[in-house]
Amino acid sequence: MGALIVLDNDAARAYLQRSPLGDALIDCLLSIPQHHPEVRVLHFCLMPDHLHAVLYVQRTMAKGIGTLVRGFWQAAKKLGRACSVAGASLPVSVGTSTFITPNGIREELKEGSARLKEVAAGLRHLLGDEAYYSGESLFEEMPFIRPMGRYSQLPNTIRYLDMNPQRLATKRLKPGFFRVQQNIVIGSRSYNGVGNIALLTAEGYDVVHVRSMMVRAAEQGEDKSLRDYMNSRVLLARKGKVMVSPFVSPQEKQVLEVLLREQHLIICLADNGFREYYKPVDMLFDACASGRLLILSPWPYDSGKRHISRADCVALNQMAEDICSNLSCND
Repeated sequence: MGALIVLDNDAARAYLQRSPLGDALIDCLLSIPQHHPEVRVLHFCLMPDHLHAVLYVQRTMAKGIGTLVRGFWQAAKKLGRACSVAGASLPVSVGTSTFITPNGIREELKEGSARLKEVAAGLRHLLGDEAYYSGESLFEEMPFIRPMGRYSQLPNTIRYLDMNPQRLATKRLKPGFFRVQQNIVIGSRSYNGVGNIALLTAEGYDVVHVRSMMVRAAEQGEDKSLRDYMNSRVLLARKGKVMVSPFVSPQEKQVLEVLLREQHLIICLADNGFREYYKPVDMLFDACASGRLLILSPWPYDSGKRHISRADCVALNQMAEDICSNLSCND
């Protein structure tokens, strides 16, 4: 749907150059309010192989957001199939126009999604249903919807979308830090990982594990032990220790924020594995790109997983202890 352009090998200057198919897909997206006036398209970001969009439902929809998404999905598949068939150099007749080469159809793509739908209808009529639907489909995964809850999610999401080209450029410029590495054996356990594998040969390690007894004591007014422990983790990091933790509790996340801000070395344990196009979230991405982070997961990726369980937390905290023990023994 477009090509990522990186000027002077500088990820900050990366942008996406749309293909005719990308232009047509965006036309289709921006036409949504014509068919569903209760919906506004607030923001979007087109990438080489996918599209992000932020939609604002201003009032109750007669048929629900699912109907809108299915309609957009069907339109996108028509656009993709027309482009796919064009790439096969098939002769195509639409109305009074005849296109013999892919360039002919691609010129039509530039006229927008309405004309491309007409081309797609002509392709189906010319080839017949069986040949048309047996052609390669450029779009394989149906769009998914993620509702926003907190007010802060909207600006954060828009910022995330705007940074997508720069993140992709960073991944391509530093592929070693973003490639999923399989079967990293530490002690008796195997992990998959993303990040700087060299952190497993550092000089020292320690855990960040805020125990519940510290939190309960702080809630009752005795917060010195909690503050001292959290500060001690930062002091160890300043001395060069690699800090290891799943960073699940609010207090552990506070320590993580300081470690990231001060650019210390971190091994983070994740409760889910890595999908094919995984990239770390906002707060971890820069640390990964600079080689200060290794993310490990003992489990395969589960697309249905949404929340971490208490059993997962207990297991991951124990793994953090084991990692520190095993790696320290190798020093």
